[in-house]
Amino acid sequence: MLFKLIALFRIDYSWLNVFRYITFRTIISALTSLILFFVFGNWAINKLRSSQVKQYIREDGPSSHFDKKGTPTMGGCIILAISMISLLLWSGLTNIYIWLCIFVVVSFGFIGFMDDYLKTVRKSSKGLSFWNKTILQVIAGSIVAVSLYLYPGFDHHLNIPFFKNIRPDLGLWYIPFVVVYIYWFSNAVNLTDGLDGLAIGPISIAFFTYIIFSYISGHVKFAQYLQIPYVAGSGELSVLCGAVVGAGLGFLWYNCYPAEVFMGDVGSLPLGALLGTVALITKQELTLFLVGGLFVFEGLSVIFQVSYFKITGGQRIFRMAPIHHHFELKGWPESKVTVRFWIIAIILALLSISTLKLR
Repeated sequence: MLFKLIALFRIDYSWLNVFRYITFRTIISALTSLILFFVFGNWAINKLRSSQVKQYIREDGPSSHFDKKGTPTMGGCIILAISMISLLLWSGLTNIYIWLCIFVVVSFGFIGFMDDYLKTVRKSSKGLSFWNKTILQVIAGSIVAVSLYLYPGFDHHLNIPFFKNIRPDLGLWYIPFVVVYIYWFSNAVNLTDGLDGLAIGPISIAFFTYIIFSYISGHVKFAQYLQIPYVAGSGELSVLCGAVVGAGLGFLWYNCYPAEVFMGDVGSLPLGALLGTVALITKQELTLFLVGGLFVFEGLSVIFQVSYFKITGGQRIFRMAPIHHHFELKGWPESKVTVRFWIIAIILALLSISTLKLR
């Protein structure tokens, strides 16, 4: 929006040409989100507090979490709103991938909002039922899958890290793959959001990593040099990722221990789905399992725990799942669990970037 307005004056003011560059607009997008969070963050959190939107605390969770009762939640609304404002200001709105990502944010944000609303405002249930939430996520994911599959020229091959000549074509199977993929990462991020700052740190790291992937995949010369798939128009997703990184850092200011606000499902579900969508568009689908390895591990810890519990008739692998609660119950302070998980996320991000050359 603002980007297009500035473009009208580029002829008269040559210094405005800097806004043509995706790298510059990505930086401006991130800074815009960060500044907006610092300006409106306290006001928005106080609004959530005055609206009695308070965190639901599991009765079977760690006892240390009972002190969090009454902390405002649904802070994801702030993250999404600020990210979208920054995106609309600085991105090219003629880009189909941008609008597909906006759809993901709105649709999965709505699902998360309904879940949080039932838990915190209505207090009539523990949120949407598992099947209702799953059906809504599958419908939204199916729209994304079909859109990508039918988009002219979009590649349905999988790009496998470390192997430049192995790119299987999924054909029509690409649609269910995308649905399951988005569903998985949406819920994996949601499961990770259990400690102060635990989810938003790795999410910001992952989106920062995909700033690099988006820019390279959308740049024909860099893509050819690194022998990765070139996706025309995907470079604009760098601006989107920058907006999320800026908003994520702004949110972390208030969400770090002890948290003044929690993200809620309205933040974790759409951010996980959006991260998956960006990975799909940039043809770095499988790389996300490395970038977001922390989310994968959190999700698998729940699957393993539940499966083992049912198979053995009540025995457990971990003291509690998701895995971050296991370390809490072992005596690790909450802040130590969070920071160590951030370190793991940074290491995984660095390893994922190395796949660009190790092929």
